[in-house]
Amino acid sequence: MFTSITGRAVVVTGGTRGIGKGIAAVFARNGARVLITGRDAAAGEQAAAGIPGHVSFLRADVSSRDACQDMAAAAQERLGGIDVLCANAGIFPGARIEDMTEEDLDLVLSVNLKSTFFSVQACLPALRQSGHGRVILTSSITGPITGFPGWTHYGASKAGQLGYMRTAAIELAASGITVNAVLPGNIATEGLGDLGANYTSQMTEAIPMRRLGTVDDIGYAALFLATDEANYITGQTIVVDGGQVLPESPEAVA
Repeated sequence: MFTSITGRAVVVTGGTRGIGKGIAAVFARNGARVLITGRDAAAGEQAAAGIPGHVSFLRADVSSRDACQDMAAAAQERLGGIDVLCANAGIFPGARIEDMTEEDLDLVLSVNLKSTFFSVQACLPALRQSGHGRVILTSSITGPITGFPGWTHYGASKAGQLGYMRTAAIELAASGITVNAVLPGNIATEGLGDLGANYTSQMTEAIPMRRLGTVDDIGYAALFLATDEANYITGQTIVVDGGQVLPESPEAVA
């Protein structure tokens, strides 16, 4: 039986939809007090209201250092501190190499990678005070392990998170803060649905477990990394993909 996280203060960036909302819901169901952030105020208020438990929303663009500082201050005010930061905010617009603009690249790197730096930096004083601070990054199998056409900027941002994670884990270890990452495969979210039925079908066929993951699958992996029982795990990754990266050819899952 794991030690309860009831009452712990959790910040989830990009928590208004998809995986982030799922992570927030898992923590709230297990008794945590949760602050979610996002750029869409209407979607954020709706998400917070729809998750049972102690959940509130703050409008914030976490690609901004100042916005991350405001987020950390709001968490201190509303939650009384920060025990867990789930740096989840991310976008995945498609752009082929030959068509990618500087603006395309800057947007993805800012939202996916710079936000990781800024959110951890802003929350660091509160995480140190926590006594059991946890940083959990939402990376991806795309970039660190696999690739997909049109996502060079996305893949680079997600691989970059893992480079950040390893050194951050060393720097923060003396403060008792762990830094780990969850690498989702194909998860059933609104964003995945936007890629179309053909994409979903192809991905499902490539997964040995023959199904897409759920947001709860990611949420519970993050929850484990936030427990007291995981306090000796740092600088590590958990792949949650139904075995998608395992087959060496399509015949292996035929």
